[in-house]
Amino acid sequence: MTLQNILGAEKFDPKPILASLPLLPGVYRYFDSKGEVLYVGKAKQLKKRVSSYFQKTNISPRIRLMVSHIARIETTVTRSEAEALLLENNLIKSLRPRYNILFRDDKSYPYIVLTGEEFPRLTYYRGTPNRQHQYFGPYPNSYAAKETIQLLQKIFRIRTCEDSVFNNRTRPCLLHQIHRCTAPCVKLISRADYQADIRNAVLLLQGRHQEVEQTLRTAMEHAADEMRYEQAAALRDQLRALHTVQQKQFVESTGGATDADIIALVQRDGLVCVNLAMVRGGRHLGDKSFFPEHAEDLSADEIVQAFIAQHYLNRSVPPLLVLGAGWNDETLAQLLSEQAGHAVRISQAASGERKQWLEMAQRNALLALQQREMQRGGQKLRLDRLREFLDMPDLLRIECFDISHTMGEATVASCVVYENLEMRSAQYRRYNITGITPGDDYAAMRQALTRRYQKLAMGEGARPDLILIDGGLGQLHIAMEVMQELGLNDLVLVGVAKGEERKAGMEQLIFPDGTARQLRSDDPALHLIQQIRDEAHRFAITGHRAKRGKARTASSLEEISGVGDKRRRNLLSHFGGLREVAQASVEQLCQVEGISKALAEKIYQQLH
Repeated sequence: MTLQNILGAEKFDPKPILASLPLLPGVYRYFDSKGEVLYVGKAKQLKKRVSSYFQKTNISPRIRLMVSHIARIETTVTRSEAEALLLENNLIKSLRPRYNILFRDDKSYPYIVLTGEEFPRLTYYRGTPNRQHQYFGPYPNSYAAKETIQLLQKIFRIRTCEDSVFNNRTRPCLLHQIHRCTAPCVKLISRADYQADIRNAVLLLQGRHQEVEQTLRTAMEHAADEMRYEQAAALRDQLRALHTVQQKQFVESTGGATDADIIALVQRDGLVCVNLAMVRGGRHLGDKSFFPEHAEDLSADEIVQAFIAQHYLNRSVPPLLVLGAGWNDETLAQLLSEQAGHAVRISQAASGERKQWLEMAQRNALLALQQREMQRGGQKLRLDRLREFLDMPDLLRIECFDISHTMGEATVASCVVYENLEMRSAQYRRYNITGITPGDDYAAMRQALTRRYQKLAMGEGARPDLILIDGGLGQLHIAMEVMQELGLNDLVLVGVAKGEERKAGMEQLIFPDGTARQLRSDDPALHLIQQIRDEAHRFAITGHRAKRGKARTASSLEEISGVGDKRRRNLLSHFGGLREVAQASVEQLCQVEGISKALAEKIYQQLH
């Protein structure tokens, strides 16, 4: 239901709304007079929770300021507190309210996958798990997952190649020669022996390394007794590699194959760091540090609870969360268990191995916070110098535009954002440029700027303090024309030209009055401009390459008569890409739905 104050009232009166609220679980949202969301919260009883904001006298200055800006309240009744938790965090992630604690959302975590083929493949994966395959993880970062894949390759020599490569090999590849693959593609290992390696790899990923060691040792002794010395030597090498992995990768776990997340928090000088360490199967997979926004005046309990609620929304939860003392919340544990479909226990009585895990996570959190402080100190120096150079003491938000194309093909424009001393990747935008003469950078810049700032002219979106245009006076004039057409003449524009020699450190700053100024190559202000400009260039060129590659892939198959949209999709889906389609034989092409023998021969001839 929606409840709002009388239009035009000078001061918001919450009493009529509070009187109508039920004693039921739900979510509440506070809005200001402009309709922007201030805060999203959940409640076990809406009436009591919302009323408390207008009755408390000991609330923090930040919350008092928020309450003073409330002009409208919306509430949604839910069937349970668990449902309220899910709705609250969905709204926080989509609306990003000004006064909520916000953790940067990782869209997906990496997994290790063993595919479901006759000879399974070991691979790295991000996304939603598929029931056809076995998934292990999630891992805190790509490095941890890829390092584990390399270790498994050393021990069990499982294939990592795509099916299109595997099915077309006639002799072993380089990975076999360097002892990283047993070459099942050319039948140098039997299916039974390969499956034995797969079973051992699964046991190791599950943390059952003692079982793996015993299996390998028994097999080695058996091979030696039967005088199969080459096989015994191979098993001996596997055992040695396994011991190396155990020393490097496994934490001491007396509780068997433990799956747990360890969450530690450090607060210092207004900065907050939450460190998440992942243990799966008794193996420490690595850790990841988070730096929440709007957490300066919150207690450790509030920060950790917010992290757990936001982080585990629509994401797998291990059976055990290990937290610092005093941060336990049985209600939150029950809600997580309900969402996960299995019991989730929050342990705050850390002792023994759990205490060691927690101390390790706290040390990593402190180290990450110290590194963050150093980085922010450097960024503050750069920003202060740029403020001084441009005489803009209130400069906070910078947006930068760049154009990327290849001889006019697949033109893409980028807009990147720098705010609060760091790049804000969640606010980056790419614009696919269409309807212009290929290679016309001015028209591309006009289109991108118009699409970005026409929303701002209508009162939508964040307002930049400074707009950087990658280019010279021509691009800057285009930006000035766009701002004049949109009625945004007060926005500050600066062009960034590479200079005559086009070398780093020789950039010139072009101003709307036509003047150009050059900073010293060691000036912190120039370093900040270079950082933002280079990020805009990177973001534009990666988008351009993806668009160009997609267009070229589609056009190559579109040129073949008889291959329409559906057959083209079937081919690319079956083989994984145009290169794999080109590598396929006529017989393999015939296996794709909708591809006859005659059409397969035509495709083969066209692509060779």
